[in-house]
Amino acid sequence: MKLPPLRAVQYFEATARLNSFSRAAESLNVTQSAVSHQIRLLEDFLGESLFERQGRNLHLTPVGQRYYDDIGDPLQAIARASLQVREGVSGNLRLAVFSSLAVKWLMPQLSDFRTKHPEIDLSLEMYAHRPDLSDKMGDCFITDFAPGKNYEYELLYTEYIYPVCSTKIWQQIKDKPLPDVLWEYPLLSVRSLMENDWKEWCKVGGYSLPRDVKIHTFSHMLLATEAARYSHGVTLLNHYFMNEIDREQLVRIPLHEIPTGDSLYFVYKKHRARQPEILKLGRWLQQIAAADEAAF
Repeated sequence: MKLPPLRAVQYFEATARLNSFSRAAESLNVTQSAVSHQIRLLEDFLGESLFERQGRNLHLTPVGQRYYDDIGDPLQAIARASLQVREGVSGNLRLAVFSSLAVKWLMPQLSDFRTKHPEIDLSLEMYAHRPDLSDKMGDCFITDFAPGKNYEYELLYTEYIYPVCSTKIWQQIKDKPLPDVLWEYPLLSVRSLMENDWKEWCKVGGYSLPRDVKIHTFSHMLLATEAARYSHGVTLLNHYFMNEIDREQLVRIPLHEIPTGDSLYFVYKKHRARQPEILKLGRWLQQIAAADEAAF
């Protein structure tokens, strides 16, 4: 089925709605002659006159009126659908985030966001690896990398790690000299965190890691956190893994911290930079990230 030129239909709709070639040209940011040309193309395609011109007065013909009635709503539907794809449904927001970050950091604080912004229906989409920053995944993202030129990004925080143990182990070591007492316990290392995390931590602190110290290696910080919670040893954690619940069972050992080289960013497409829901979420994320860093 052969369709009329979409631009010509758009120009016709604007002219019929505004009842003026000049006002239609102004609203479309084109010349009046361009509007007239497109409408002539449409009339040639349809084989019917759409407007009657009587001096300076412009009127739709009966055919033109029927055509305008038929295409007006579909064009508005196209505009609404395009806006929803571009900016999302007003009031709804999907935040895509690392699964561990969602569980350990965001979920315990999500009620605060819902209390402050009840008008926003925020849903979390979780991923395990670096995501495809597409609308299929989410409207905005928390990532560990700054994306390309089509995206805006805001630094939430730079990652640091520090030694942590269970409250049970802390009661056993709190009055003993640090860090020497740590070598009496297994060190819980995270393979995905950084290479040789405990060696790097000792190097920055000016310590020597004993050769005979036991090191248990885990693939993810979530596993090392649970192992530390059950007093299997001492591990290195970052700020967002020490949420309010964890702080009841885990203790930050008063020793130095080291940067991992990673940072977390709040990311969204540039064309959505003025979307109110994204601006509000971004400000809230900045606030809770700053509060978490200040707590340590």
